[in-house]
Amino acid sequence: MFGEMKVFSGTSHPELAASIAARIGMPLGKTRITRFSNENIKVKIEESVREADVFVVQTSTPPVSDHLMEMLIMIDALKFASAARITAVLPYFPYARSDKKDEARISITSRLMADLLQTAGADRVLTMTLHAPQTLGFFRVPADQLSANPILVQHFRNSDVSNSVVVATDAGAAKLAGSFAKRLSLPMAIIDKRRFDDSEQAQSVALIGDVKGKDAIVFDDEIATGGSIKEAAKILRQFGAKTVRVGVTHAVFSGGAYETLGSAELDELVVSDTIPIPHEKRALIPSLRVLSTGALFGDAILRIHGGRSISEILEP
Repeated sequence: MFGEMKVFSGTSHPELAASIAARIGMPLGKTRITRFSNENIKVKIEESVREADVFVVQTSTPPVSDHLMEMLIMIDALKFASAARITAVLPYFPYARSDKKDEARISITSRLMADLLQTAGADRVLTMTLHAPQTLGFFRVPADQLSANPILVQHFRNSDVSNSVVVATDAGAAKLAGSFAKRLSLPMAIIDKRRFDDSEQAQSVALIGDVKGKDAIVFDDEIATGGSIKEAAKILRQFGAKTVRVGVTHAVFSGGAYETLGSAELDELVVSDTIPIPHEKRALIPSLRVLSTGALFGDAILRIHGGRSISEILEP
């Protein structure tokens, strides 16, 4: 057992951090973060953390490098302020897609992120839905991966899904979609999607399965530019889908995603709040619905602090 539990937040997602703290039933720790004119960052912990069990909440969102550096500096400040244990809570892990060496002379950057967190002083890591689960193997400290699947499944269960079919955006997403299909007791279809270059744009060329007259529910781990989801909705409509709903964990929404998704033929787009979505931009996607992960992270933090298993909430 460690000392008093404390939760601190960086500046990347204060709303989620506040939601986590509210679930735990305690205020966020006091910090002062200063950005100087030369772009250097200073973090001061404004309360004692000696022998405390500290959790630092910081997600990966633009400017990614600034928020990453801010977290590393905060962890370092906490370590030298004599915190007994520091857990880095990263709802969306930075550089999560750079998990393998698929070209010559490139960095496996998600491994580098793991090294940086450990070097800064993180004793544990808590994250959600990694692009590749094997990324956990990059850590030499305990690392846990939560899943938003139960939250998404419950949302769709609240409506009539008797005429629905679960759709995977490509063969790589088939395992994830299969898990949803099993939990919802629904059939499954797969879009044959091909990626021909590094432009982040993929083309849907065929559909495996039957969606004619059905309510299609598409599941994926994240949305970047939105091009794949728009293309998926288009091909599902072409094959006779009655409605198209989408459930995704991480709303990265990079590039022209808001415009792309706003013009997509979607009846509903459901995402979690692992990445902040400005309220003024939510109106650009009329079908958008954001679900909170604050309770899930809060429960996981309470279990970690209490030395209890979190396997019950590690839904794959």
